[in-house]
Amino acid sequence: MIGLLQRVTQAKVEVAGETVGAIEQGLLVLIGIEKGDTEKQADRLLERLLGYRVFVDDQDKMNLSLSDVNGGLLLVSQFTLPADTQKGMRPSFSSAASPEEGERLYNYLVEKARSTYNKVETGRFAADMQITLTNDGPVTFWLQVPPNWQ
Repeated sequence: MIGLLQRVTQAKVEVAGETVGAIEQGLLVLIGIEKGDTEKQADRLLERLLGYRVFVDDQDKMNLSLSDVNGGLLLVSQFTLPADTQKGMRPSFSSAASPEEGERLYNYLVEKARSTYNKVETGRFAADMQITLTNDGPVTFWLQVPPNWQ
């Protein structure tokens, strides 16, 4: 499971002109679900998202986590993240989970996040979404919990 996280001062997701999720300071995380991912990968990714230290402390060091700053968490499914781009001029999506499995695990991740953390917003699975954000820094990290992670 992949989480492309961006530290933001604000972010929102719109579907057909309607805002479906929005946060102020926090993390916008694009979620890619790979073949072989399970709840175990989702649990570990969520643990890392909530605890990953990407916010600055009073010494201007990245020592604070999302939980420490009580920021918003905006989770957006993005099936293109697991794409294989190693050859050719067109991405292959053979390593991505099926749409049904992707939706199931994305919903699991969202439910787990909402039961664990108090500021969770989302996009809409498989929708044509427009995302607006202000990346703070810019700070962007690729977190991956591989399907074979124990």
